[in-house]
Amino acid sequence: MDLIRIIFSILLPPLGVALQVGLGAQFWLNVLLTLLGYIPGVIHAVYIIGKR
Repeated sequence: MDLIRIIFSILLPPLGVALQVGLGAQFWLNVLLTLLGYIPGVIHAVYIIGKR
């Protein structure tokens, strides 16, 4: 299941985070990072998925 979340995180980072932790603070932080730059959003999403 983590592999699917990582694939979603590469395609659309907030979706991968939402699947992992829901619509909490980490999700909104990832949305902000993705809006500021795609790469920071991907890095944060993969970090969140790898950490849990």
